[in-house]
Amino acid sequence: MRVLKQLLQFASKPTARYSAGGLIIFGIVFGLASWGTFNWTMSATSTEEFCISCHELEQNAYAELQDTIHYSNSTGTRATCGDCHIPHDFVGKVLRKIEAAREVYGHFTGIIDTPEKYEEHRLAMAERVWDKMQANDSAACRHCHVNLETSLDNQYEWARVNHQKMIDEKLTCIDCHQGIAHKLPNTKLMKKPIPAE
Repeated sequence: MRVLKQLLQFASKPTARYSAGGLIIFGIVFGLASWGTFNWTMSATSTEEFCISCHELEQNAYAELQDTIHYSNSTGTRATCGDCHIPHDFVGKVLRKIEAAREVYGHFTGIIDTPEKYEEHRLAMAERVWDKMQANDSAACRHCHVNLETSLDNQYEWARVNHQKMIDEKLTCIDCHQGIAHKLPNTKLMKKPIPAE
């Protein structure tokens, strides 16, 4: 009880201008407001509407996505930009937002503002994404496609054989599924043969 009384006394003592309690309350309110604003911003900039507000993405990447199984399929499940391109863990998401400053810079400087310029940079952009997916074992894919390794018996024979081969060779989703949501870069390097059964 005595400790509580001393704490309350300290919190009510005036400093040069304000009480310590007032400063603590202000700090808590300011911290909560800052955290709320930060979370709102993270959420707002992770929406598909935000991503395709840049005409470069709407006319290229988003248009390509609409012709894929990730946009329209028998289950009615649709992947959005953020599902694949924004990590689902907090630290990864923050780092991705910081990295996105390059894309904002590219938008405002017109680096990929025409279909020709977009195509010119397609390989570099794709390789950046593929490298990340290699490094994190295709975490974005595995966020939705769960239990791949344990559900082999429920897959079509072709998929089962090739997914088992992927597991045995310690490959990751992006090793075989490049171009699953966007057009592949125009290079012979990316034209991989379909794995044999």
